[in-house]
Amino acid sequence: MSTHAEDLKLRLMTIELLRTAKYRHNITYRELGTKTGLPVTVLSRYAKGHVLPNTTRAKQLLRVLTKLVGLDIELRSRIKFDDNGYFDNTEIIGDYNILQQAANNALSNFAGKRVTKVLTTTNDGIPLGTIVANALGVNLIIAKPNKKVGVKNFLEETYILGRDTGIVITLYIPKDAIKKRDSILIVDDLIKNGETQEALVNLIKKAKAEVSGIFALIAIGEEWKKRLKNSPDTPVEVITHIKTHTDIL
Repeated sequence: MSTHAEDLKLRLMTIELLRTAKYRHNITYRELGTKTGLPVTVLSRYAKGHVLPNTTRAKQLLRVLTKLVGLDIELRSRIKFDDNGYFDNTEIIGDYNILQQAANNALSNFAGKRVTKVLTTTNDGIPLGTIVANALGVNLIIAKPNKKVGVKNFLEETYILGRDTGIVITLYIPKDAIKKRDSILIVDDLIKNGETQEALVNLIKKAKAEVSGIFALIAIGEEWKKRLKNSPDTPVEVITHIKTHTDIL
């Protein structure tokens, strides 16, 4: 994706977030002006689509608006755990507005970095992976726990899911899906222990490609940090970090 295209998407994303603040959260132009330091007339012209902010101002606005109506607040209001501490993401991965905001966040974080493809896993990672790939203007690769009929050669990675579960998972991707010149962004809805993301990193390395980063909506606990520390050159961007399930109770 060209720098011009990245800048345009970033500027449009800022307008979208400004409209969210104004029309969905009912924040007045006067309040927004106080927070952003911009005249009410300028903010009004932006929100109505009469003019786009330049890239520098868009980034400035984005930092302020994210704190006011950021995705972190929205995600935390929808995170649910059952009595055993298992995470229910139903109200998140099926909500287009949340996924669109997440894609905008990914675009903001990885704009300027080289990303040629997005890699995710079945099943819950697909909605987010799809919309992020679309935002970045690249293709999507889905790692699956089975071999797809019609594909002759695969790359595969096997790992144990969680401590003491005894569950062994193997992920497969078509061997030709990733080229040596590719720079891959790993996208997932949730990071908990980090085994899945580590397996995806290993798949990319087996293809002799580059990992441009890891992007996730939610991370739970701290164990994943230790596991993904083995890839110090891989930036990890997480929108919401929860230490334990009691954080949101």
